[in-house]
Amino acid sequence: MATKRDYYEVLGLGRNATPDEIKKAYRKLAMQYHPDRNSDHSAADQFKEVKEAYEVLNEPEKRSRYDQFGHAGVDGALGSSGMGGFEGFGGGFPFGDIFETFFGGGGASASARRRAPGRGTDLRYDLTIEFEDAVFGTERELEIPRMEVCHICSGSGAEPGTQAVACPKCNGTGEFRRVQQSILGQFVNVTMCSNCKGEGKVNANPCKNCHGQGREKVVRRIKVGIPAGVDDNSQIRLTGEGEPGVNSGPRGNLYVVVEVKPHRYFRREANDIVIDLPVNIAQAALGSEVEVPTVDGPTMLKIPAGTQSGRVLRLKGKGVPFLRDRGRGDQLIRIGVTIPTNLTDKQKKLMKELGETFGQDVTPQENKGFFDKVKDAFGV
Repeated sequence: MATKRDYYEVLGLGRNATPDEIKKAYRKLAMQYHPDRNSDHSAADQFKEVKEAYEVLNEPEKRSRYDQFGHAGVDGALGSSGMGGFEGFGGGFPFGDIFETFFGGGGASASARRRAPGRGTDLRYDLTIEFEDAVFGTERELEIPRMEVCHICSGSGAEPGTQAVACPKCNGTGEFRRVQQSILGQFVNVTMCSNCKGEGKVNANPCKNCHGQGREKVVRRIKVGIPAGVDDNSQIRLTGEGEPGVNSGPRGNLYVVVEVKPHRYFRREANDIVIDLPVNIAQAALGSEVEVPTVDGPTMLKIPAGTQSGRVLRLKGKGVPFLRDRGRGDQLIRIGVTIPTNLTDKQKKLMKELGETFGQDVTPQENKGFFDKVKDAFGV
């Protein structure tokens, strides 16, 4: 009989993988090996293996049994025949011994696993910054509420000068074991002690500061550097600034999620900064030099003669710095030619003369009142 591969190995994951990581890995591999998409003769078997691994690791109860007992903990009745391919009881196979190993005295106890070091929880902080701060970078001091080891009891949960004692309910084991006999041998059912929550110890005199939890909530001030060129929804990871670990395990991380305020004039497109610049028809036709705003301050821009509305001019190196490279993007100036709506008599005369030079008869339209328009409509 072929030996089954470790389910975590099948999905390409570590044993501390999160449920989201398990689902993501399954979707990817299922798409890769699905027989409808993969014509390789081995794809069907690989797809079946991936599906089996996901069905176990995706269910907390099955995953817990698998982590504790391996494949034997999730194989049910050992196959559809109830014998798991062992061809009955012939050959004197030691079923009692194998069940004792998997479900009885074999391996670390459940309470020992609960007391094993565990990584702390990650934290998230949403930080809003100005447009210019995202361009040039900045430094902020954050106030982070988080759990810390109690400064009074140093995490023991007991009042200073006292110690935790063995749980009287489970005699310090942190668990209860119930032995059952079956036709396949001895089966041991292990449950966590509800009095000590599997710790094996209880505090006769709980710490008054943390109420026996061993942790207290505090607010820490942490400085974070915002790099130049950071964009909206970027994440900055501060390693080890999350919650403390369990049983002296490593701390989690702090993730600062950046939100950039929209600017009144500028908008960002990748590493370029875009701005709309209105000019009058004389500036567009004859050319001009105008002052335009940039994130570095005002600068002069030359508008070529004959510039059409919608044309984009470029200021090199006036954009957003590249986050992981040298240099900066550009500033793009989108020209919009404005048409005057309230001309003086002199301007109307000049515009008419200008129009005539183009070989077209220009007749200015007068602003008529409502009754004048009615008369025109009926030829009165």
